[in-house]
Amino acid sequence: MKLRVLGSGAGGGFPLWNCHCRLCSAWRRGELDASARTQSSIAISQDGRPGEGWLLINASPDLPQQIRATPALQPGQPGDTPIRAVVLLDSRLHHVAGLLSLRESRELEVYATPLVFEDLTAELPLLHVLESYCRVRWRMLPIAGDARSAAFEIPGFPGLSFAAMAVPARTPRHARMRSEAAGECVALQVQDLRSGRRLFLSPALAGVGEDELACMRGADCVIVDGSFWTEHGLQEAGVGTQSASDKGHLPQLRHGERPGMIDVLRASGAPRKVLTHIHHSNPILDRRGPQRRELAEQGIEVAHDGMEIEL
Repeated sequence: MKLRVLGSGAGGGFPLWNCHCRLCSAWRRGELDASARTQSSIAISQDGRPGEGWLLINASPDLPQQIRATPALQPGQPGDTPIRAVVLLDSRLHHVAGLLSLRESRELEVYATPLVFEDLTAELPLLHVLESYCRVRWRMLPIAGDARSAAFEIPGFPGLSFAAMAVPARTPRHARMRSEAAGECVALQVQDLRSGRRLFLSPALAGVGEDELACMRGADCVIVDGSFWTEHGLQEAGVGTQSASDKGHLPQLRHGERPGMIDVLRASGAPRKVLTHIHHSNPILDRRGPQRRELAEQGIEVAHDGMEIEL
């Protein structure tokens, strides 16, 4: 199984177009050792060989730019595309808006929970717009009510097995009129049936309980939410008043009695631990900063656009 990180930034990417915080302004002046980041998305292939199909995990608004930067996702012949399907882990705008960039597809297969489908037909009706341009096959991930997890298969990927599980998340802004429910956000587990290696992927994660930790402990690679360094990172950077918890993210550092993502990843014991979905105010963007050194000491990597992982 091969993974390619198409985008490793949170909403808006890095630097954020209208932000003059310390990190964004230092990057523009050429004074920060950091890479620019498009918005969060990952591609997965069985082998990554030429002609192999790829699965998109979330559809970033930056998807056209990400495809241009990734030859493996570009068409090999007229009218063809290596992108076989899209799995949506939630309905956050920066995880679904890229669907519109796929409107020239002949046919598009999209996997999501009932709640995400509801959002995309009512609160954020991308489905109706997209179906005006191409045929869309919507594949339901049956996570709703008491059903918190579901195994599923994706045609064209016989060597991989998939499972989705509900994880804590915050309701997107466009759906604030409803309360949180199962299927709001899911983590994805992928197993390579040939090697037995497992991936746990959750770029948006408001908390980690025993169920989530158990899945991480069984994974060879864990790629999780790296939005904020501290609970009050937005206030510390002078770019907002909400906390990491208010935004629906678990920060890297412990806050009071609540373990942080570093604690969680240490407890997971996963051989490879990666943070993605990095907010533009997070100091881990600075490759030479003390926060980056602390992560390295814990064996935790920071994803970057174009990063490749083989399992």
